[in-house]
Amino acid sequence: MKKFGILLVLIMMMLFVVGCGAKNEKLLKVGTEPTFPPFEFTDEKTGKIDGFDIALITAMAEKAGYEVEITSVAFDGLIAALQSGNIDIVASAMSITPEREESVKFSDPYIDAGLTIAVTQKNNDIKGEANLKGKVVGVQIGTTGAEKANELKASGLVKEVKTYNTIDVAFLDLLNGAIDCVINDGPVNEAYMNKNEGKIKTVGDTLVSDQYGFAVAKSNDKLIGELNKALKELIEDGTYDTLVAKYFGE
Repeated sequence: MKKFGILLVLIMMMLFVVGCGAKNEKLLKVGTEPTFPPFEFTDEKTGKIDGFDIALITAMAEKAGYEVEITSVAFDGLIAALQSGNIDIVASAMSITPEREESVKFSDPYIDAGLTIAVTQKNNDIKGEANLKGKVVGVQIGTTGAEKANELKASGLVKEVKTYNTIDVAFLDLLNGAIDCVINDGPVNEAYMNKNEGKIKTVGDTLVSDQYGFAVAKSNDKLIGELNKALKELIEDGTYDTLVAKYFGE
């Protein structure tokens, strides 16, 4: 009886471990950098990470039969976290670029975005890219905005590129007069403009047009297929448009 009891306990422990493993297989760890509203931000009331990207990837994961766990990661560390297996998905307003596609696999594009220039409301000197001669430009590290600003500096147009770990600090320096403008994704510039009504404006044409995608490990064809299928279903059933209206007011 004692041997039987020990055997029974061992079997139960094995079933528990197997059960936990099966549950964990349906959990996706999502990495994001939450200072990029309306795509990702920390809700001031709840302290939880929210935003269009978060709501959309959560809905997509649910369609595919997964639960999600949201983790805050520095933007320039997201791809490394993905490659090391610390996260399964990047959901952080990440532009699809040829350089990034060498390291990760992107989902189908889920939104169009482009780089614009943000200045203070009282700035009448900068009306577009041509007026950036001798100016100090603020950008977020690892972004397409940083890439564009550094190209302008290399061409001799921009005087200095000031790089920030998070874009909210760049906008704080803009308002304080420490930099002349911010080059960043248009929808996010609009969000900070709305948050600081009457203090910030965008000027000129779109500098670079691009699209966002969710990123997974280069070899994870299965997951990217599931995400693309879920995204298509959410667009068809109207959920996507509902989320756009909620986070962009459109």
